[in-house]
Amino acid sequence: MRANRRLAQLWLDALATELGASAGTIDTYTDDLNCYLIWLDENSLGLDDVGLEQVRDYIAALDQRGYAGSTIARRITVVRGLHRFLIVEELGSRDPTSTMSAMRRPRKLPFVLSIAETEALLETAHRLAADPSVGLYRQAGYARRAALFETLYASGMRISEALSLPSDAAPAGTRMLLVRGKGDKQRLVPLHDRAIEAIAHWQKLAAAYSGGAPSPWLFHSVRNGTKALTRQAALLEIKEAAVAAGLSSPERVSPHVLRHAFATHMHSGGTDLRVLQELLGHAGIETTQIYTHLDTSRLHQMVRDLHPLNDEERTTAV
Repeated sequence: MRANRRLAQLWLDALATELGASAGTIDTYTDDLNCYLIWLDENSLGLDDVGLEQVRDYIAALDQRGYAGSTIARRITVVRGLHRFLIVEELGSRDPTSTMSAMRRPRKLPFVLSIAETEALLETAHRLAADPSVGLYRQAGYARRAALFETLYASGMRISEALSLPSDAAPAGTRMLLVRGKGDKQRLVPLHDRAIEAIAHWQKLAAAYSGGAPSPWLFHSVRNGTKALTRQAALLEIKEAAVAAGLSSPERVSPHVLRHAFATHMHSGGTDLRVLQELLGHAGIETTQIYTHLDTSRLHQMVRDLHPLNDEERTTAV
């Protein structure tokens, strides 16, 4: 119905102009609204015809289509926002969601590589970076890859933080990097010897290929040092390396997975949660606490796999 879409567009316009919602948020809300509006059209409902029963029917329809719980929760949030806007602006006579309890989004644990898988990924990158037979250009690219992977895993920094590091971020003898994170907040993150050596190897090969031309970025294009390495290129490189390393789920590997690996492996090794919060640059401890859930999940898996009383093939003693 045209009236439904006109009212929905008024809400989107208000989000953009009055609340300053980002373009990405508007795009997401538009997709979620379209899903709701199509359902209303299919059921010949105007927005002012919707009651609590119809909202529950919509939730049931989303569930039947196989949407994840987090997606359903987000789409219901959009429905709430639209109907509340209509009431405030006196464009609707009732809010069918006013008596609904909030849907809790299930906690989704991030995909994490084991220590062995992380080591396999890094070793694959180093092996290619040490092979001069591929030519200087390709070897320099492989060396940059190894340096980036080692930096991410050594420090736990975000890929956006790594790609914005200046060329002088890791001078000889350094053991810490100053990182500018979210909200323009700065923090110190550690580097270990392998990361430092990998960065030095990358810088040596990059200088050899460019003839010593300086670059403002630590991780930059091999051909053009004035261009920083892009997130898209970094994603393609780590997926390619994951395939070469023989990882079981290479399609799930991303630069952010190395951040999760750093946090999980550090916490498993005994790192205090508050220290980990500082290293990761989390604003609140709640975000960091997900790694305690990851540890618990891993522990449960170990019990299932390794506990002798879980052996399905065992024989019962008489």
